[in-house]
Amino acid sequence: MPTPTDDVEYTTFSGWVDPPGDVRPALAGDVECQVAVIGGGINGMSTALRLAERGRDVVLLEAEFCGHGSSSRNAGQLAGAPGGDIQLLNLLSRKKMPGMMRLAERAAHHVEDFIAKNGTDCEYEATGNAFAAVSRGQMGRVRRVAKIITRAGGHVEVGTAAELGIPRGFVGGMREVVGGRMNPGEFSLGMRRVLLDSPARVFEQTKVTDVVRTGAGVLITTPQGRVHADKVVLATNAFAGEWDITPKHLSVPIYVIEAETEPIDPARIAALGWTSGMGLVTQHAIMENYRLTPRNTIVFGVRRLERGTSFPLPPEKTPDPGLVEELAGAFATRFPSLADVKVRRAWGGWIAITSSWLPLAGQIGDDIYYSIACNGHGLAQAPYVGTLIADAIVDGRRHEDLETLWQEKPKFPPPMMMGRLGLRMIWAVDRFNDLINGSRRNARRGALPVA
Repeated sequence: MPTPTDDVEYTTFSGWVDPPGDVRPALAGDVECQVAVIGGGINGMSTALRLAERGRDVVLLEAEFCGHGSSSRNAGQLAGAPGGDIQLLNLLSRKKMPGMMRLAERAAHHVEDFIAKNGTDCEYEATGNAFAAVSRGQMGRVRRVAKIITRAGGHVEVGTAAELGIPRGFVGGMREVVGGRMNPGEFSLGMRRVLLDSPARVFEQTKVTDVVRTGAGVLITTPQGRVHADKVVLATNAFAGEWDITPKHLSVPIYVIEAETEPIDPARIAALGWTSGMGLVTQHAIMENYRLTPRNTIVFGVRRLERGTSFPLPPEKTPDPGLVEELAGAFATRFPSLADVKVRRAWGGWIAITSSWLPLAGQIGDDIYYSIACNGHGLAQAPYVGTLIADAIVDGRRHEDLETLWQEKPKFPPPMMMGRLGLRMIWAVDRFNDLINGSRRNARRGALPVA
């Protein structure tokens, strides 16, 4: 009997777009520049663009092609709130919450401004996003998170599923007023086109093998050439651990999976009551995300985290079919009326998680800058932080939002619960809670007794 995961297309890139057909050649020989940016994601591209706009001689180096990494592979939800566990952030870093909230909302608006200014066709809709609750327990968590965000100056609305216009299979949730949904692949490749039209020198297919401070700048080594730069920006996020210059315990690389359904009859989608079109993020410890697309499909993912254990990370990793099947099972649980809908394609990508669950930025000496780990909210925050770092390099001072992330010393504690066993335990707790909540729902319907 056919199952929803039969005939899935597993891709090593993204399900949102095809790779560009005009990949730039690799660096060959030696070049000099004022600033070198390593990494061609939306963070690095934004940094290089801003530097070029402000008259700096900038070189960008990318191992594959710009937009190849998680910039093009995420769920396409432009968040207006900080990433990570908001309650944990409030417990550990309460004084930073107003600054983080301000940064998150400004970051989303920054991306919206970029899209409007450059006419980027990436299907953006300012729908907001929903912290969606699958149980009464999660709804309690939503209300607590909403209080924290509101106290920190954020803009959210709490309501039932009907009030928020999200599928009735969810109890209710909290809407982030700021932000929305887009095609992240088109956004990344759109930024790439703007970058290639700028004065910045871009070398793709150029893997950096070493970064060394020389006392008279920084020397970057690649297989076919070298870059001598006055200053360097490390913008490689999950891939940042490949060189000795990288601070120890800067972040943990995590592989996450997204999947997309086959096209669904619009009448069946309408029956869900998903009138807001908002992307959904469940309140599990390891979230599940769900969102509609203009092609009448639903993209969904995460639920399970796979830790990278050594560098270099495999950039062409293929999703585990067993995990895709688990995701399909979760989809059927959240959307029982669509349980027969098949998964058309699946892909994955590497993100970075910090031990503090806060995004980070800082300096190594006076000539190397870094920013990393928006903890799942990089679609909004990475371009904004990249722009702020470029301005800091040019102006010699830091914007208040960059100060919120700034680390005076590049020293970080070992991450907690980010090993394979820890991640498995977190996943198991989520599944136990799902089982308990499912039993309670059935009991209320008269199907099962609950002690």
